[in-house]
Amino acid sequence: MSKKYFGTDGIRGLVGQTPITPEFALKLGWAAGKVFAENGNKKVLIGKDTRISGYMLETALEAGLIAAGVDVGLLGPMPTPAISYLTRTFRADAGIVISASHNPYYDNGIKFFSSEGTKLPDDVEHEIERMLDQDLTCVSSEQLGKAFRVTDAAGRYIEFCKSCFSKKSLHGMKVVVDSANGATYHIAPNVFQELGAEVISIFAEPDGLNINEKCGATNTKALQEAVVEHNAHVGLALDGDGDRIIMVDENGVEVDGDELVFIIARHALKQGQLLGGVVGTLMSNLGLEVALRNLSIPFKRANVGDRYVMQMLKENGWSIGGESSGHVINLEHMPTGDGVVSAIQVLAAMVDTGMSLSELKSGMEKYPQKLINVRVSPHKYPLEVDEVKAAIQEAEEMLGDEGRILIRKSGTEPLIRVMTEGKDGEKIESVAKIVAEKVTAFAD
Repeated sequence: MSKKYFGTDGIRGLVGQTPITPEFALKLGWAAGKVFAENGNKKVLIGKDTRISGYMLETALEAGLIAAGVDVGLLGPMPTPAISYLTRTFRADAGIVISASHNPYYDNGIKFFSSEGTKLPDDVEHEIERMLDQDLTCVSSEQLGKAFRVTDAAGRYIEFCKSCFSKKSLHGMKVVVDSANGATYHIAPNVFQELGAEVISIFAEPDGLNINEKCGATNTKALQEAVVEHNAHVGLALDGDGDRIIMVDENGVEVDGDELVFIIARHALKQGQLLGGVVGTLMSNLGLEVALRNLSIPFKRANVGDRYVMQMLKENGWSIGGESSGHVINLEHMPTGDGVVSAIQVLAAMVDTGMSLSELKSGMEKYPQKLINVRVSPHKYPLEVDEVKAAIQEAEEMLGDEGRILIRKSGTEPLIRVMTEGKDGEKIESVAKIVAEKVTAFAD
């Protein structure tokens, strides 16, 4: 049986785990190229975020694909959703993204998109994994693939993002855009400026090492301060690869993915454009479920991960879903999460209603949540320990019908996430700490 390489979000080499080496990237490019070529597919696009290892891995992947007889289009630094869009636009057979999303610069990962701009089907991933176990053999010289650089990729994606804005203009709106020193640094500020907004751009000077460093969707403190300092209407925080969005209202208060999903879904409902209901995850705030119920909007929870949100949306024929972390999906616009497009939808709601972001989010009351991340050593399984199981059961009894506890392994980092939620903020914090301490005791 072939080794399992693909996770829920592509192939990742993260801190505490085996890093992605140039040798592995070369072999992966070749294995993927062989699978694509066998199906008659001969053109693949490669994009990346701004972390320093992207150049190295890009070259290795390119070499492997060419050795398998596949042509390679190089997009340069581009957001993950842009790769999805451009793969379809250029009628490529697949797209590859080199990115570790919201992680630090020393991590990296590789994601694949199908020709439709969606995640690869499981059977294709399995076939690539099978090929990774085979010996690398290069095609003959006349069959080698060719490489070409796509020079207008950024401009095409900017125009697409602008086309998702249904209103006339953002004229008169002041927006602070935090690009996380990542893949949207040359995209997001231009999109909102060309839509008519006054843009204050921050963290848009990547150096290969500063991606996601104290900025972006995972750390909005600087953005919150900038919104207040510049008396802006709104702040936008993207992550390193541009598929997440967290916003900041005019008062400098963070607005997370659950609240953004609520705003987008409610606006779609009022416009008569909502298809069915909304999909959240096991981590979605209970307040989102309650607020949607009050609007008679059906709500379902998927496992954590945009892959599972997408799957449930398709199963139900719905279009809007997302995660509190800022992954927001609207299948009416994109077959994957897109931070810039999601922000545009929220801004459209602001323009259409004349309401501020704080007013728009006020229709949803968030329940107190406590999330504690416990770092675990590789090959440790604390959730299987009897003492940990007993602590979780005791926590469930303490919370009763007025709260819930969720324990899960991260799909992108060596972490166990302990989340509690309920009406009593002090109780849920105390319960989370008790369980996290027990998990920590068996994490090393």
